[in-house]
Amino acid sequence: MNGADLVAELKRKLSLTTDRDLAKHLGMTEIALGGWKRSKNPLTPRQVANAIEKASRVAVAKSQHSTLRPIVEFFPIDAATSAGGMKYELFPTGKDGNPLHVQLREALNKAKGIYIFYDTRGRAIYAGKAKEQSLWHEMKSVFNRDRGTQKVFRVRHPTRRQNFKPAYEKSRQPVSTQLKLNDLAAYVSIYEVDKAMINSLEALLVRGFANDLLNVRMEKFLASSSAKRAEGS
Repeated sequence: MNGADLVAELKRKLSLTTDRDLAKHLGMTEIALGGWKRSKNPLTPRQVANAIEKASRVAVAKSQHSTLRPIVEFFPIDAATSAGGMKYELFPTGKDGNPLHVQLREALNKAKGIYIFYDTRGRAIYAGKAKEQSLWHEMKSVFNRDRGTQKVFRVRHPTRRQNFKPAYEKSRQPVSTQLKLNDLAAYVSIYEVDKAMINSLEALLVRGFANDLLNVRMEKFLASSSAKRAEGS
């Protein structure tokens, strides 16, 4: 096998333009790759086998690094009025806002993955995923969503301006009140996850803490392609 021809075909197949990029992808040095191209002798089976083995190790390392990456953990929520149609955002991101919040929003707008909301005690109360849309848009939607499981007994006190009356004069009965995550959540942890792993990691969280979370739906692990083929046979 001619080394120069192999390098050219690998670049085409992998959509790479430079020897540097190809060498990095294969786990080789540019010097070794240049030796392939300049050699007048065909590549030996050992050279090809070594290249495949190195490329496999690089692929595994890359997968392990990119499968799960923390963006923030136990980040404090500072609910702010939204200008985009939702009632609240997780924190203010206006022009005059904290650069930390603005830049975090930008990072979440570019990422997909999983997230966990916590109450004021740091106890996980809801786990979710963002696979089709960005983490920011998915989390903001969930933050404002009505959920039947989020109910507590509360007394409804007046919010308009009026004179105070003690409870022994004006009785107000505790009633079941449906809440939203923006009423309960105090912290959030957010992780960027490889798209192929998002469903399984969310399922692991929900199933592992099924009796602690407010999630209504019990997520399922995805069947492997071999299992799906076996079911269809």
